[in-house]
Amino acid sequence: MYRHLLVPTDGSELSQQAVGAAVAMARESGASITFFHVQPSFYGRPDVALYGEGLVLDPLLSEQFSKANADFAASILDQAKQEAQRQGVLADSDTCVNPVIYEAILDAASEHHCDLILMASHGRRGLAGLVLGSETQRVLTHANIPVLVIPSRGPA
Repeated sequence: MYRHLLVPTDGSELSQQAVGAAVAMARESGASITFFHVQPSFYGRPDVALYGEGLVLDPLLSEQFSKANADFAASILDQAKQEAQRQGVLADSDTCVNPVIYEAILDAASEHHCDLILMASHGRRGLAGLVLGSETQRVLTHANIPVLVIPSRGPA
């Protein structure tokens, strides 16, 4: 049985469903959970390019963006930990800033010695799936530990 779950969350309704499923699974099996949120970073992303001459980013804007992301991460991770605590499940949380979300998830699973990643999938198909891609799909194809996917309950 699994002893330590990594549960990536972005605060969406679907991620909250995955949090609930993870807490129920951990409660039944006696596992602990690390809830994890990747804060966005547009610097260094291979798929985002800024073009133009004289592009100037206000350092204050960057600082505000970073603070807002950190506050959001703390809020959703605190909610997830409170849900686990209400049900008697040992849980902690972690966050990082990384432009490549799936790599951050895999790194966190390794750093926290998790033996299962439990995450949501928005279930995008067709052109949306091709264009937008799927962090869940990337985790599935690159993970060296099992990944349990909680699918969306409605149309994508």
